[in-house]
Amino acid sequence: MIKLRLLLSLWLVDITRKLHNNFYLYLCALLSALILLDAGIFHIGENMRNRAFDLMVKNRIVKPKVDPEIIIVDINEASLSAMAKEYGRWPWPRQVLGEFVENIEAQNPKAIVFDILFSDADVYNPDSDAYFNEVIAGTNNTFFPMLRLSEKSDHLSKITPDMIPSLGKQNSTVNGEPVSKAQKPIAIVLPHFAAALNSKRLGTHNIYADADGITREYRLWHDENGWLLPSLPLVVGDYGQMNSYPLPQNMLINWRGKPFTYPYVSFSDVYADMASKVKKRVQNEFTNKIVIIGSTAPSLFDIKATAMAKEFPGVEILATAIDNVKHVDYLRVWRGKTPYVLMSLLLIWLTALSFYRNVDRDKVTTVFSSSQLVLLALSYLVLNITNTYLDITGPITWAILYFSIAKIYALANDRAMQRLLANDIESGKKGAEILLMPILIESKVPLTDGLLKKLQHQIEQYCTMPATVEILKGTQSGIWGLFSDMITVSWAHQHDNAAEAAKVSNDATQLGLKLKSLLQNTGMPNDTNVRYVQHAGALNAEKPMDSQWRGLFAQAIIKLDILEKDQHK
Repeated sequence: MIKLRLLLSLWLVDITRKLHNNFYLYLCALLSALILLDAGIFHIGENMRNRAFDLMVKNRIVKPKVDPEIIIVDINEASLSAMAKEYGRWPWPRQVLGEFVENIEAQNPKAIVFDILFSDADVYNPDSDAYFNEVIAGTNNTFFPMLRLSEKSDHLSKITPDMIPSLGKQNSTVNGEPVSKAQKPIAIVLPHFAAALNSKRLGTHNIYADADGITREYRLWHDENGWLLPSLPLVVGDYGQMNSYPLPQNMLINWRGKPFTYPYVSFSDVYADMASKVKKRVQNEFTNKIVIIGSTAPSLFDIKATAMAKEFPGVEILATAIDNVKHVDYLRVWRGKTPYVLMSLLLIWLTALSFYRNVDRDKVTTVFSSSQLVLLALSYLVLNITNTYLDITGPITWAILYFSIAKIYALANDRAMQRLLANDIESGKKGAEILLMPILIESKVPLTDGLLKKLQHQIEQYCTMPATVEILKGTQSGIWGLFSDMITVSWAHQHDNAAEAAKVSNDATQLGLKLKSLLQNTGMPNDTNVRYVQHAGALNAEKPMDSQWRGLFAQAIIKLDILEKDQHK
């Protein structure tokens, strides 16, 4: 295993020396190509929406207020229990709902919206069905849902779009091709009642979840081979013009709050008060209101997972969608191919340049982390003060991907260099030859960490042979402060390889000649003085490495000190 690690280290160091810092540019070019490919074909990152959106919208400080005209009549568990004594288990005879509508109509509501699918006849109560049909036929403000089934079942259906009164033709062509006169069937569940069908006040109440099972959008209309199948919120919101639809097909819901944010009244309470001689409820309770009749009872299975809560009543999702359509304040998404590509490329290229130019890695990490937080904070701020969601999840994901790979590459290279110096290169017991070069930097002004690290990176890139470059700061406390600002460069090679030894020696000599210009390139003061010395030694694999390294370092420092004394004679 140790031998394998050393081989991998040698391979990585060899690759690094060949690529130098160009690896970061190659990686950036690769990700840039993937971004363009994704924007043109796959659209994964462009439409990415993760938990960040859910967290932001759930914890908004400024939430839009609910429309005071919307009220939900709730068929809850209490209503099911109270009504069961006289009408049995759900579903109740339609006469109950007919009487309810008839009494509410007397208060002149703006609309009565059923979130109940009347798909079949009540074969045991035909008179009850006839009464309900008669009641809704006398109204002009009742709305009914229809359910669009899976397209996989279309071939089983006998219903064509032209058979649905509420549908309208959107275009005469679909995808550039003329719409066929022979209409294709669609799998859909329509209301059983003729009065509901003929009213043209029909809309789908389908709720579609994202791939993770969370509902974030509401589909306002379906395109059925050129025919527009409107949703219930679209029809109620008076956006049912069949020639033009200004709203998006999939509306990102602008949630008003957690479940039960809208006003709720229990169906059984209202129904009992209607039958009572002594009225206890306000008699204009539903005047000018949009009354939505639905259920929050868990036993009726209309509970969905949303961005706001794991259990959210389906009837309140419908209420929120109607509210959004009515006020046209649904969440606009700052998204699209161009902004997605530009922001993604900007983030990864800025990160790439910082790695390529050997900017201090600690600073790069700090700035990168801070920038991602700033972008998320900006998205959160905009979501609070406007009806716009900045969908920057995709660009941030690409930037994190680039940063992670670049960081791993840099760390892996550092580790590889350390292994070469800390282990026996030949995997035997003959040891390794070490050339140690301490470089002492003297300046009248304290040198910043940034300058020293910049010089460190320049030395690393200048060396043609594998070397480890370390910094010893002169600002440290105690005895270590006596060393001033020092950089140590270490080369290791096989003890019996004369050719490699010559290359290492030449590498150190050339570095010594280049030091002055490297100092100038880093921006150090012109009066900065630099001294260095080369000290060779051997490491024995049978002895502790740490003590041998301390001995080599001490000998090199003594040699540097002797050189300084000779210069002052």
